Amino acid sequence: MKSKKITLAFVITLIIFSCATNPFTGKKTMAFVSNDQLFPSAFAQYNQVLTDNKVVKGTANAEMITRVGQRIAVAAERYLNANGFAGYLKDYKWEYTLIESEQVNAWCMPGGKIAFYTGILPIALNETGIAAIMGHEVAHALANHGQQRMSAAYIQQGLAVAGNVALSNDQQALGIFNQSYGIVSNVAGMLPFSRSHETEADKIGIYLMAIAGYNPDEASVLWERMKANSGGQAPPEFLSTHPSNDSRIANLKSLASQAKSEANKFGVTSFRPLGKF
Repeated sequence: MKSKKITLAFVITLIIFSCATNPFTGKKTMAFVSNDQLFPSAFAQYNQVLTDNKVVKGTANAEMITRVGQRIAVAAERYLNANGFAGYLKDYKWEYTLIESEQVNAWCMPGGKIAFYTGILPIALNETGIAAIMGHEVAHALANHGQQRMSAAYIQQGLAVAGNVALSNDQQALGIFNQSYGIVSNVAGMLPFSRSHETEADKIGIYLMAIAGYNPDEASVLWERMKANSGGQAPPEFLSTHPSNDSRIANLKSLASQAKSEANKFGVTSFRPLGKF
């Protein structure tokens, strides 16, 4: 019992004193790993990905990825400066790369290293679709979702250890705990946590694309194409790291007017053409 109390106290103390502030929500978030540690590791991983894959350079599509990325980065800086977070991006090292691959994927590393795969371009369909994807991926980095996921994983592992220590004298209970803990902690903890990040990134991302001058009404249209591309093949939402396509589409539709209002604060009252490619 004493060891259990000590472990619980340690976890609570760690959570209290290892927090950062999400500049978009104002909420405290877990930050057991600092960006000083996380960014160099992310940059090294990014460079390794570029080494291991075929990078597309000098094409109209590669230039478009860079152009859209730069506009989204400027939008992020304008938003952060206007909301009291000047200097927030000082350690970010923006880089935008198009990779030759059939994967329908794009991502942004902590610290601003971005990759798009050519396989996602037909679904993006146009430059505004790229902006919707770019805004979402950049939002993950800006909101430190990678840092939070690592922190949550430490808690998940720590509680597993604490459970084993607390039940070490009851082998039957220990066996039941170890059989069920992974499933329960994922379904009730890690998966909802991940889905909340995706929803948060959708909101931040649609704001950023609008401030960058791209029509936020197109974000939900993009996800309609994503849904069509999936062929309806997806696990139940409660077993997924992402919200369902239908949930995302409905959410993005409801956020579009808010994004326009946010963009209007920065003098953006009209949007760029779709920019087909």
